[in-house]
Amino acid sequence: MMQALRHYCIDKWVHIYVERWLKADVMQEMKIRMRTTGTPQGGVISPLLSYLFLHVVFDKSMDKYHPEKPFERYADDIIVHCKTEKQALFMKRAIEHRMNMCKLTLHPEKTKIVNLRGKAENKYPRKYYFLGFSIRHVMREINGRWMLLPGTFASQKSKKAIREKFREIEIHKRRVPIQELARKLNPIIRGLINYYHKFWQAGMRDVWNGLNHRLLNWVKWEKGLYKYASVRWLKKQYKATPNLFAYWKLVQP
Repeated sequence: MMQALRHYCIDKWVHIYVERWLKADVMQEMKIRMRTTGTPQGGVISPLLSYLFLHVVFDKSMDKYHPEKPFERYADDIIVHCKTEKQALFMKRAIEHRMNMCKLTLHPEKTKIVNLRGKAENKYPRKYYFLGFSIRHVMREINGRWMLLPGTFASQKSKKAIREKFREIEIHKRRVPIQELARKLNPIIRGLINYYHKFWQAGMRDVWNGLNHRLLNWVKWEKGLYKYASVRWLKKQYKATPNLFAYWKLVQP
């Protein structure tokens, strides 16, 4: 770790503090525990040091020994693309060997081969999850031919987390004008749209329908209206200001 740090950072005071950080003991259950390896779990600088370490251990190794294999890495989540089953098995062994040399271990459950569209002697999963997305094979029409191609969708786990976030906000309990409610929600909504709508917008329709339902509950509480009257009131707001909520251009109330 220190060797990698000295290569990319010449400031000696940084070396001193990082080395102290790496050697510092931790307190668990009111007891001091000595550490011999790794960085403190939850430490403010641990993600940066981990990223630097993996940049040297994995990224540079791939560039040097396997430049023909494209890969993506975000923190310690990594995907390596192979064309055949034989290549995938070889790369799995090579990466495991490289990690073991650097005193790291691969996650036993997350480390796996996924077959999105090719043929293989062994049976492998047909989808995987990465950064909130589910990548799986779908049938697509290309120049009049139907082909099995990888598709990227917002994962069910991500959509569940989004719904939970909106539930925690407790929209129906906010006694504010609808314009103020939109002002508070739109930054969150725009962030979700910018991230999850890059590939397939329709996959988020159920999330936005759920948010419409929460807005409907807000109308019932705020305006004291019954269901159908609340629906009419919300539709009237949409006709007057269709861009009031950022997602209304995708799913109408």
